Amino acid sequence: QVQLVESGGGLVQTGGSLRLSCAASRSIFSIFRMGWYRQAPGKQRELVATLTNGGTTTYADSVKGRFTISRDNARNTVYLQMNSLKPEDTAVYYCNAFGGAINSWGQGTQVTVSS
Repeated sequence: QVQLVESGGGLVQTGGSLRLSCAASRSIFSIFRMGWYRQAPGKQRELVATLTNGGTTTYADSVKGRFTISRDNARNTVYLQMNSLKPEDTAVYYCNAFGGAINSWGQGTQVTVSS
C-alpha cells in the first residue's frame, strides 16, 4: 500500500482558486491511476478527476474546464488545480491511488467556497 497526505484545502470566495496536493509515501511512477474524489455533507463520495500513468485524464462534468489534475512522479505528488470555484465545490477532497493490489485513500482536506 501507499500512504497519501492531502494538503492545500481552505476557505475561498466564489471565483477563487486553490491547488490541492497529495504527497505519497513512495514512488507513484508505477501506480496505474491517481485520482481526486470529494464528499459533500449528506452526499456520497464522487469522482472529481483521475490521471493514469499513461497520461489519460478523466473529469467529472461539473469540473471540466475549471479543474486540472497533474502528477509529478519525481516528487511523488499529485495536484489538483481548481479555478473558478463555486459554492457547490464545497466538500472534503480525498486523494486515491489505484492499481494492482493498491487502493489507498488519504485523510482528506476540506475545501469551502463561500458565496
